[in-house]
Amino acid sequence: MVVILIIGGLIVSFLYSPDISVAELKQKYANQNSKFVSVDGMDVHYRDEGTGEVIVLLHGTGASLHTWDKWTDVLKTRFRVIRLDLPAYGLTGPHPQHKYLIPDYSKFLNTFLNTLQIEEFILAGNSLGGSIAWYYTSEYPKKVKLLSLLNPGGFLNQNKKSPLVFRLSRAPLVKDVLRYVTPRFFVKNTLKEVYFDKNKLTDEKIDTYRDLMLRENNREAFIVRSSLKSSNYTKRLELISTPTQVLWGNEDSWIPVENARLFEKALLNSKVDIMKETGHIPMEERPYESLDLLLKFIEINK
Repeated sequence: MVVILIIGGLIVSFLYSPDISVAELKQKYANQNSKFVSVDGMDVHYRDEGTGEVIVLLHGTGASLHTWDKWTDVLKTRFRVIRLDLPAYGLTGPHPQHKYLIPDYSKFLNTFLNTLQIEEFILAGNSLGGSIAWYYTSEYPKKVKLLSLLNPGGFLNQNKKSPLVFRLSRAPLVKDVLRYVTPRFFVKNTLKEVYFDKNKLTDEKIDTYRDLMLRENNREAFIVRSSLKSSNYTKRLELISTPTQVLWGNEDSWIPVENARLFEKALLNSKVDIMKETGHIPMEERPYESLDLLLKFIEINK
């Protein structure tokens, strides 16, 4: 047993990944379009680009506003695009009271948008961001003109285990190790799970995810979020009459594509688009094809 502990200690020491300061990360990942606003005791990182009708973009678990880079490059020529690092992620970092339930995120988003004086907008979200987007719409239906959900969370996966990274972050002892050990190969393998075409996963993308994961206290926030008891809020989908697009990659290994039909059944006014040869994050893996589907959805609902 002593030998095992010694070996384990040596491995942890070898793979130890220290936190990266916010100041250092800002130099690399904040640019001329980056802004920061105080919300609920956090210095929230967001970008506000372009002019015209407002589109708000919400990223998924472990991601940041960078997941929307290619969408934004196109959208900002026609729209005002607002994207942000949600609490627990990116440069924004942890919520001081660890408020990470979906209703908490919805309340945070409303405060954030009120601070920016945004009253009416198109809302799109991926994965966790999708869960927040539809929950928010159920609470503030008059604010959301159109809703786009990309591989959203919400319905519990009846026949599929949680992704490995979530199971590890809940496991006793292991989760304590993950707080300090986040090797690059671990991040790479996790991202491979959400890409169908592994060749599209670049070194730059892997480094971005890992760097922002190492933002001071973000790993602890991820562990706290993962330990929260899952709640099913999907009855609230029946409250949404906003025209809604449900866009899904048919090779999603994290949330089964079959869930798209559950959303279609629950929502009063929805359109389902299934993308072939696409994983969990269509806006990264196939940005222009997925964006084209969004723009067509916007066009038919003018």
